[in-house]
Amino acid sequence: MTASTVSVDSAYPRLLADVGGTNVRFALEAAPMQIGTVTALKVADYPSLEAAMRHYLDAQSASGATLPLHAAIGLANPVTGDRVRLTNHDWAFSIEATRQAVGLQTLVAINDFTSLALGLPYLGANDLVQIRPGAPVATAPRALVGPGTGLGVSGLVPSPGGAAVALAGEGGHIELMPVTDDEWIAWRAAHASLGRVSAERLLSGMGLSHIHAALSAETGTLLDVPLTPEQVTTGALARHDPLCERTMAVFFGLLGSVAADIALVLGARGGVYLGGGILPRFVPALQASAFNARFVAKGRMQAFLDKLPVYVITARYPALPGLARALADTLHHGRPQIG
Repeated sequence: MTASTVSVDSAYPRLLADVGGTNVRFALEAAPMQIGTVTALKVADYPSLEAAMRHYLDAQSASGATLPLHAAIGLANPVTGDRVRLTNHDWAFSIEATRQAVGLQTLVAINDFTSLALGLPYLGANDLVQIRPGAPVATAPRALVGPGTGLGVSGLVPSPGGAAVALAGEGGHIELMPVTDDEWIAWRAAHASLGRVSAERLLSGMGLSHIHAALSAETGTLLDVPLTPEQVTTGALARHDPLCERTMAVFFGLLGSVAADIALVLGARGGVYLGGGILPRFVPALQASAFNARFVAKGRMQAFLDKLPVYVITARYPALPGLARALADTLHHGRPQIG
């Protein structure tokens, strides 16, 4: 997290921006947790975050909106200082220089999954689909895992002061342990071309393409170019293509194992939340997959995991309330509740 300037002026509107590897989503918060219309821009269409912010703010100004003085951005990237380089795109920038260039008093930058974790308490019943039974323990940690352009991992941990602390880590880069023959085929192919195989290598959009290419090669099917993630999911769920279906089975099985590992690390009796850009579109397929069986297949810890509820986050922009909270924390207390 970087708060470039902390001001006693807490005027609205405030700018919220969720920056992923594919899209950046902007919105104005008109009052506490009153978040307006979201505008999504393609990251690839702009040379920098500053350019995308200027485009959005110029459009707001042209429509007569009051321009914000305070902003928070969530980045699909570690945020450990002033300089940021996106992992899954070529944007690189200084947070402080961007703040000055855009004319903001305050610019808070945090990891996108940290912001999503901060937003978990603001999700309603219509924003979630429960795919594993269980009753969450209100005072216990919650785990968050989400495949999209990359693999996001975070958690929300209660603190003695009452406010929960969101974790800022890079859990998507943990080691991956295959179980089935098809998982080993995908893992070996990724290892041969990439070296170390982190969870994100296979549990992401690019992971779907890698898995399918590996299974195709194993069966002797030569591809001129790898299928896109959209082609893989459409092939599996709409056309029932056997290789695409095997790809999705690998993806869901590995996700069950990884989600359980994160839940064990955090002791996530408050529930396990699955976010990201892929899963909300395929909830029935996830429910019908080996995900639940793999989630509890942890030997002596099966009884512990069997009690944990698991939810898919289906809200369209679930990270924005978390960004609003991070910005409010900074303006009122000097820093957001992250650790």
